Amino acid sequence: MNRTITQKGAAGLATAVAQSVQYQGRKASRQGSEQRRQQILDAAMRIVIRDGVRAVRHRAVAAEAAVPLSATTYYFKDIDDLLTDTFAQYVERSAAYMARLWANTEVVLHEMLARNDGSPEARAWLADEVARMAMDYIRHQLLTRRDQLVAEHTFRHEALINPRLASLVSAHQQILLQGSSQFLEVVGSKQPHLDAQVLTGIICRMEYQGLLNGPQPHADEEMLAILSRQMRLVLGAAQPIDA
Repeated sequence: MNRTITQKGAAGLATAVAQSVQYQGRKASRQGSEQRRQQILDAAMRIVIRDGVRAVRHRAVAAEAAVPLSATTYYFKDIDDLLTDTFAQYVERSAAYMARLWANTEVVLHEMLARNDGSPEARAWLADEVARMAMDYIRHQLLTRRDQLVAEHTFRHEALINPRLASLVSAHQQILLQGSSQFLEVVGSKQPHLDAQVLTGIICRMEYQGLLNGPQPHADEEMLAILSRQMRLVLGAAQPIDA
């Protein structure tokens, strides 16, 4: 239990993803032109979230961004370039956000591990605490980052028919998957990569259901029960009597 997540670990991976993002459109040469390019990308993202990918057109984006139509066609020769760069910006920002999240999580994790003596009771407590952290993450996503989640699911679907988005979607998925894998290895998973795939699958499903259904009675209680059961299985901790 004395292993640690270093800056080359979960947070470092997210930072590397953020730094590796490649844009397709014309590069801005001046600060003012970069601000305009940014306006266009932000406007395209608002349209994706509000109206869907099919609503992203040069004229609609120019109107949303309050820039001349010629500005959108100058930076992005076609809609594919515009969509790709819009999602590339999302991945870059999301990776930076996750890097900060993993770094903060590492601090909490060290405190939790310091209280774990390896006993069955301690493993059960640790499993439940990790489950609660996962639930708090999902709830935070749904309450404060709903638009970002909508964008993520929208682009994930679009990648099925647009190969240019597939690598970006894959990179974005790796942030949570690899970070979770290293996190689970630290807390004691014997097969962290496999367990991370299950855990991230559960998280993505819960996020989607939260977007689809909105707040539901007893949703947090059910969510915590599912996550606690999974984490107890991962850590070989005893299940609650009523499980």
